[in-house]
Amino acid sequence: MNHEQCAASLIATVEETFPKLKAIGDAESAAPRAPGKWSKREILGHLIDSAANNHQRFVRAQQVSKLEFPPYAQDEWVTFQHYNQRPWTELVALWCEYNRHLAHIMAHCDSEHLETPCVIEYENPVTLLWLMTDYLDHLNHHLKQILS
Repeated sequence: MNHEQCAASLIATVEETFPKLKAIGDAESAAPRAPGKWSKREILGHLIDSAANNHQRFVRAQQVSKLEFPPYAQDEWVTFQHYNQRPWTELVALWCEYNRHLAHIMAHCDSEHLETPCVIEYENPVTLLWLMTDYLDHLNHHLKQILS
């Protein structure tokens, strides 16, 4: 998949998922899926956090010859942001618009930057294109959790 296909796939996912997310009620969105598990609000909050982290990665990887990015402590991000105290409709709107923006960044990325090596959380380098593709996979994995 190239960066333009990633962008198109992200837009299609947002457009398909947005009405399904809007249909989820406040009580359902705040209830934990099981003891010790995130609620749908917290999962969507995690996806917003993922968008924020990847936003930085997608832009910064176009500015440098090699990107080194700090680790992301997902549980702490979700805990510190108290997503269950936010209205579901606001989280859905933020998730939707943030991903439209990320699709715009993906679509307009110069091809010369797609192979920029990126070191995230002390792993072996991956490319910017790999990060874009992985972002979609991660997003779809968690959307299935929310919509099941």
